[in-house]
Parts: sequence; C-alpha cells; structure tokens
Amino acid sequence: MSISRRTFLTAAAATSALALLPLDPAGAHASTPAAPPLGSRPIGAGGGARLTNLAHLRFLLAEVPVVASTTHTTFGIDASPRVLAPWTYADTDGAGGFRPVGGGTRDAVTGYWTQGAYNADDIARAAIVFLRAWKATGDAQARDEARDVLRSLAFLQTTSGPNAGRVVLWQQEDGTLNPSAIPVELPDPSDSAESYWLARSVWAFGEGYAAFRREDSEFAAFLLARLHLALDALGRESLSRAGHWVRSDGRDLPAWLIAGGADATAEAMLGLAAATEAGDARSRQALQTYGEGVAAMATDPAKGWPFGAVLPWTGSLGFWHAWGAAAPEALARAGALLRRREWTATAVADAGTFTPQVLASGGPHNAWAPLPAEAQIAYGAHGRVAGAVQAASVGGEGLRVLAGLTASWFFGANTAGVPVYDPATGVTFDGVETDGRVNRNSGAESTIHGLLTMLLLDANRDIARIATSITGLSSFSGLRVIDAEGARLSAGCEVVRPEGGAWIGESNLSGAAYVRVPAGESVEFDVTEACGILHGLVWRQKADAGEAVWEVFRGGRRLWSTRTPAGGTGDRGLTEADGMLVPQLLGGDLPADAVTVRCTSTGDLRLDALVIQPAVSTAVYAMASGSAVLYANGARRDQRVSPLAAGSGRAYDADGSQRGQAVQGGRVRVRGGGFTITR
Repeated sequence: MSISRRTFLTAAAATSALALLPLDPAGAHASTPAAPPLGSRPIGAGGGARLTNLAHLRFLLAEVPVVASTTHTTFGIDASPRVLAPWTYADTDGAGGFRPVGGGTRDAVTGYWTQGAYNADDIARAAIVFLRAWKATGDAQARDEARDVLRSLAFLQTTSGPNAGRVVLWQQEDGTLNPSAIPVELPDPSDSAESYWLARSVWAFGEGYAAFRREDSEFAAFLLARLHLALDALGRESLSRAGHWVRSDGRDLPAWLIAGGADATAEAMLGLAAATEAGDARSRQALQTYGEGVAAMATDPAKGWPFGAVLPWTGSLGFWHAWGAAAPEALARAGALLRRREWTATAVADAGTFTPQVLASGGPHNAWAPLPAEAQIAYGAHGRVAGAVQAASVGGEGLRVLAGLTASWFFGANTAGVPVYDPATGVTFDGVETDGRVNRNSGAESTIHGLLTMLLLDANRDIARIATSITGLSSFSGLRVIDAEGARLSAGCEVVRPEGGAWIGESNLSGAAYVRVPAGESVEFDVTEACGILHGLVWRQKADAGEAVWEVFRGGRRLWSTRTPAGGTGDRGLTEADGMLVPQLLGGDLPADAVTVRCTSTGDLRLDALVIQPAVSTAVYAMASGSAVLYANGARRDQRVSPLAAGSGRAYDADGSQRGQAVQGGRVRVRGGGFTITR
C-alpha cells in the first residue's frame, strides 16, 4: 500500500496469460506456483496480444467475512456476508512464487497484524483495475470482482456518528477493523479525519458508479450514495475551506486540498470526473473546487526547479514525490471536461517539461527532495505515463511518444536493466533500489499500478509499441550536483553536519551537510560540464541573511554574475521547519569549456550545493535494433547538439506539438524548452 506522506517523510528524511489462479477462501496463505522467468515470453504488442494480465492480482484476493454493525455495513451484506480484498504485500518465496502477508508483524496467538491484512488504499485501487478491465474487455469475472471489491471498500466506510463518510484504513483477516494501527498512521483513528484513503475511496466510488450505472442501477445508486457520504465528510473539512489560503515559506497555497495534498486530491478528482461524466451534479461541483486547488500548486517551467511539476504538498516548496502523482492526469481530464484551459496547460507543462527531466535523471525516483533520490516504483512510473497520455488528449502527439518512453521502465528501461512487469503472470516487482537492486516482492500497490499502466497501453497500441520495443536504458545525463563541502572553502567557512542527518523537516540536504559561509567568505566550484544551466542550492533562512553573490570565471576572466537571497523566507507558516531548501535558478548559461563558479556571502549563508542542469539533458534507450534517444532542452532558445546515436525523428515543443525533423545537417535540433526524440 502507499504509506501516508507523513510516514514517508519520517522514514525518508504481452502474450498468452497463465490460467487464472483459484481464489483461496482461507486467505491465500499458500505461495503462487512458480512462474516462468520474468520476460521469458515475447510481449508481442504489435500483434494485438493484451499486456494486461489480472492473474497475480486475483491471486492476492482473499474472501473476507463481514458483519453489519451500527457504523459499518455494505451492499447486500445479508445475502452475501463475504467480500473480496487484496492482501497488502506479497513476498517472494525464492522459487518464483509469492506468499501474501499483511502489514506490520503478526501476533502468533490472535493472528492479527499490527496494521492489518488488507487496507482501504489498495482495496480502492484494486476495484479500479477490475472496473477498467471489465469495461475494456467485457470480462464478466472482472465485473463481479469489481463489485465485491467495491463492497469491501464500502464496509470500511463509517456510516454514522461524528466520523460518518470517512474510512477506516486497516482490516484483519477475520473482517475486524483496526482503526488505530501500529505504527501510528495519521489521522488516528484512521476515520477521524479526511485522508488519502478517503480520497481513493472517492476515486473508486466515482468510477464504480459510472461503470455500473447502466449495468446494475441498484448497485450504482448505492455507490453514488456512498460517494455523496464521502463528500459530506469532505464538506466538513477541505471543501469547507474553499477559497482560503495557507502560507508556506512565503507563498500562498490552497487550504482546501484533501489532507493538504494535491496528490490525494488529484486521485479523488479522477473519481469525481467519472461521476461528473455520468451526470452527477454534486461531483461536478466538488471537481470544480478541487481542480482550482490542485491547479494552484503549479510551478513555472521558466523559473527552473521543479521544471513545471505540480507540487504535491503544501508542507514544502522543495519537495516533489511520485506517490499519488496524479495531478497532471486529473487536471488534463477535469480541464477538458469543465473547459478550463489553464488546468490543461498546467497538465501539459508537467508532462512535457518535467517528465523529460525525470527520464534524463534515470527514471521515476520516488522523491525530488529537492534532488532526485529514493527507489523507483510502479506507482511513480504509472503516474508519469498516465499524466502524459491524458495530457496528450489536449496537447501534441509528442506527449504520446514520451508516454511510451516512460512506460518502457516496466520492460527493462530502468537502472536495474531488467523487466519489472511480466505479461505472462501479471506480476509487477515492488521496485528498483537506488543501487540497481530489484525488490522482487510483488505487493498489491505495485501490482495495481503496473496493471493500470498496462490497461493504458492496451488502450493505446501506438504507445505500447514504443514501450515494448525498448529493452534497456543505456545512459542518461540529468542533474549533476557538486556538494559545497567538497568544494574549495575560504578560511572562515565551516562544514556543518546536522545531527538529524539530511532531512531538515521538509527537504533533504545533499550529502547530509552544508557549509556555513559568513560575510566576506566564499566557496569555489570547478565545473567541467559544457553548456549547462546553474542552480544554487541554499538553505535559506527565515530572517534576512544577506545574499549569495555568484560569479562565473573562465581562465581568470569573469563571464557573468548574479545574486540570490540567503534568507528572507519570512514566517514558515504551516511548514515543519524555518526556511526552505529550493534550487535557485542563477541564469547565464555555462560555456562549452571548464569554468570556476565562486559563491561569496554578504551575510550568513548556508550553502548546500551547486546544481548543474545540462542545457540538453538526454536519455539513451536500447532497442532490439538500434537506439532511441530523448533530448530535453532546459534552455529557452533552440539548441543544436551532436547526435548520441544514429537515427531520425521529430522535434517537439514542450506541449508535444511537432516542429519538424530532428536531424538537420548532421546535428540534432532541440526546440527551446522542448524535446526531441530520435529512433
């Protein structure tokens, strides 16, 4: 399952399918049969075979007994007092199969997990997989599974009392609810306030209502009632704050995001959009309100970091994470539905400017905090693919090609160099670690987001052909970081290593240290990159702390200089730490040879690092024959660079609009702020 942002921050400072695996009514404790080696069967996307395989998700499903109470019940509980829910995790058994497990540790006497066996986040998203698979193929089994998983989700929703409409997160194998898990997950109890799992319940109820509206009017009416019950709860919290703003290190941000996040809110928007398309006026009103909030989290690509991405959290201006990164998808869909061009423009900027930088950094790292780090998981990869696909419906065709490159992560174009999804089994591995190791477990969240991606590819065969034709990631050239503590320091500088490590409450210090630079002291960096864009990473303070004076020298001659504030962020507002750690665009491109960058303090400067963004970032992908290359232009003017591999292709503006042939006169042309793809 997806842990909450708070827990994460604390911890991080297509071919033939297997025969369907039978559901184990006892809870599926046995391992799956050994599967063929991952990737051992041809995908055959061009031949029409489906990539989506529900076998592993079906293996994770367990029958759960439920008993009605004054606060928890579900559709048809008297006639059918059992529902379906996916196990949270599935550990590899070392022989090609998997063993389902719950969250936390298991009590040998009671059989209870300290968290639970099943959780609302994964139940909601599993329902969406089955719904979409049913609607795409007409599969009656998927329809029935969607119904029973939605019934499971509805049982977790509290129906009366002060917490009515909210959702309990954890459930044990015998159906017992666990509102207060160990370790503590906020809110505690889990149905005492709005939450990520409430947002995902809105997503599932909305898509369920839309899907069953013509199939089963009685069940659809039940789902709509549960959706409205959730909106009642949201109306007591985030929706009641519509139009109000909160302060976050000097910037006004929307106070009406679910749990303070554009991430959670965007997932709810997907369900609200589906219900709106099905004619529900109340969902339309909520979609309008939440869309305004998520759009207000947009960033300007021209101002550097985070390169047009929609910020996920009001608690930090220097932290982007891949969990719940559905903002571009939600804004593109809602913007088209409600005719809000500024929303769709935000979605296109996120997909067309940020996604190329993600690919050039080596793939969908869980966090840019503010530098790309953490493992890569299916959740983050799916968000990038879905955002690009949806943005392409309002942008240009180049976004579809980007979506294909991004989706190739599942088929081997990752830092491990191995496929992490297998169409023969429906298994998606739990991720690729920063050192290239593959986490070969396959829990519900990874399985679900892998399948959500495959459903998109099956519906967009041109994108699938790109994704499945790529066999590996040969090289990439994204951001480079030179830590200040490793540069030349003048005599009065001091290296500071905080006791708490890298995490400062809302971002991570590069190298878990910074350099205190008093007035008149300086730090010098040797930069050998050709044609780069400079960003200064300063831990700015709350109070005025003078300036950082940046100068660039070549052969002793100063080429240009600029100044950035060392403090002056003002009151931190709702953030967890004074000041902020956000890369500052310095301006003035680097020349094509070595330079020295000097940073001199006029006050009390906390200098973390110098960040160099290549003027043209690249990612080279291996194919069965030849290579595909992505060139992403971080500068505003057109660039012409030497090709990294032979081939031809198209140049695109950042919105995906085609702007002619990529290769001219033996050089690759990359539009200002745009990207080029050659094959």
